[in-house]
Amino acid sequence: MQHDEMFFMRRPWAYEPDCQRPERPDDAFGFGTQALHAGFRPITGMGRFNTFALPIVPSMTYPYEQFDKIPYPVYGRTKTPTTSVLEERLAVLEGGEACVTAGSGSQALFSLLFTLCRPGDNIVTSLMTFGEGYKQAATIMPERCGVQFRFVLDPEDPRCWDEMIDSRTKLVWVETPSNPTLFVTDIRALAEVAHSRGVPLMVDNTTATAALQKPIALGADIILLSITKFLAGNATVLGGAIIGPEALTEDIRWNTTEFVGCTMQPFDSWLTVQYLETLPLRMAKHSANAQALAEHLRAHPKVSRVNYTGLPEHPQHELANRQMKAHGGMLSFVVRGGIPAVRSVMDSLQLIIHAVTFGTSRTIVMHPRTITHEHMTQEERDRAGIDDGLIRLSVGLEDVEDLIADLDQALAKA
Repeated sequence: MQHDEMFFMRRPWAYEPDCQRPERPDDAFGFGTQALHAGFRPITGMGRFNTFALPIVPSMTYPYEQFDKIPYPVYGRTKTPTTSVLEERLAVLEGGEACVTAGSGSQALFSLLFTLCRPGDNIVTSLMTFGEGYKQAATIMPERCGVQFRFVLDPEDPRCWDEMIDSRTKLVWVETPSNPTLFVTDIRALAEVAHSRGVPLMVDNTTATAALQKPIALGADIILLSITKFLAGNATVLGGAIIGPEALTEDIRWNTTEFVGCTMQPFDSWLTVQYLETLPLRMAKHSANAQALAEHLRAHPKVSRVNYTGLPEHPQHELANRQMKAHGGMLSFVVRGGIPAVRSVMDSLQLIIHAVTFGTSRTIVMHPRTITHEHMTQEERDRAGIDDGLIRLSVGLEDVEDLIADLDQALAKA
């Protein structure tokens, strides 16, 4: 790559409502086929490698062909061959133009915000976001970068989002379904609001993944992903990604990631590509198990509320049916008796594991009030539905009868 070709990728990105991503050969395939083939096919290999399996290329620097011809990739903080395959596959699965990976989902969010915003700018979002995202929005970005966040009080009403947008708004950010209360945002309606103001819409698609929900097809411009969760699926990889217009992902790559670092390493990228091959199968099983557990818990006398989009009484159940292929592997429920009852239940579990993550093949519980959402004020937690008795349940791939039995015996001790 010549020097002048490098500099074209350093241009600032601006929202272009009519931009279209190019068609790719992989676009003609179904999701399951894309999860296996996008970005790398054994029939062609990768470069000089004639191999059925994707190679791991651990080199973090790459030789110049000649003095004034810069290689691409050039250095490990920008891109590596193995990570390039992962980025291509994620872009295809989400239906986006391009992808840039990061060291974690939180890092991907920070890289996007740091690239897009300048002091005095603002982001419009809601309290229905993951805890670390809230921390960035409430304190880190305002105090250290001068970027303000406006929290919509009624995220179900598109007019409330519209009222928050002004000439310094650089992004509208939603997470749907939200972690941990499973609030569902109308992506198509919010895209219309954001685009009418010339502002891009970012959707955090971590909880559903592209196997169950395609926000870009509904009008979103940017996708945020924590690769760490369902995409990898077994708590062995830490990573994140931004999918969107190539001008944006390359701006992040060359003007933020190149200097900040925090990139996905070749081995982690290689592992993730292997795990993506089973993503549609895993998400179907996660969803089936979660549906069964939600239906069981809703009738339990020790449980006062179950948050799961697959239940007809969920406030956005019909919307979720329109936007999602299935309802995913996360739910949350409120145990009567607050934190003392939660402590008893979680300490009594014998099969289900207490850990700080979700989206793994093993079922996990976590207490949002004291872990992920401890930085919120009590008023904000009340508004977001983070009750003291709320337990987040990331439903794994075990036999569902075993999970029900474990929950029952633990709840009996509350």
